[in-house]
Amino acid sequence: MPAHQEWVENNNQYAATFGEKGELPLAPAKKLAIVTCMDARINVYAELGINEGDSHIIRNAGGCAKDALRSIIISQRLLGTREIAVFHHTDCGMLTFNTPQLRKLVKDSDPSNPALNAVDEIDFLEFNQLEQSVKDDVTYLKENPLVLAETTVTGWVYEVGTGKIRQVV
Repeated sequence: MPAHQEWVENNNQYAATFGEKGELPLAPAKKLAIVTCMDARINVYAELGINEGDSHIIRNAGGCAKDALRSIIISQRLLGTREIAVFHHTDCGMLTFNTPQLRKLVKDSDPSNPALNAVDEIDFLEFNQLEQSVKDDVTYLKENPLVLAETTVTGWVYEVGTGKIRQVV
């Protein structure tokens, strides 16, 4: 059964206990933006003990800061965040390939379709060293003139096998 066929019933259960959440302000209460991976094993709220309304959660493949910059600018300039936490994680798919391999995979899926050559314009921003990728993302944000100078930026690794976090930067 497709996942979407369960959504209405699941949403009815959620809405039944929604309570005062509709009154939460637009800006995050903790003035925090978290950049993390789209990996389905990651539940940011549970692992950090935060609630809806506390933080912006910006997700993309690998939790890449460069990919998240547009959202960070909006979060900071329009909604007041002043802290950014970058979270990468163990057993990340971004450690398993490189951009040329993925480009070839896409183009080989339908070699007669020249439109797939558009994949050559995409940098998939993969990495091969987990902790170094966290350090690189933190440096990128700290040095980026579009990120407010007074921003606190930290870098973390989430261990998918244990649920534990550790600070890298």
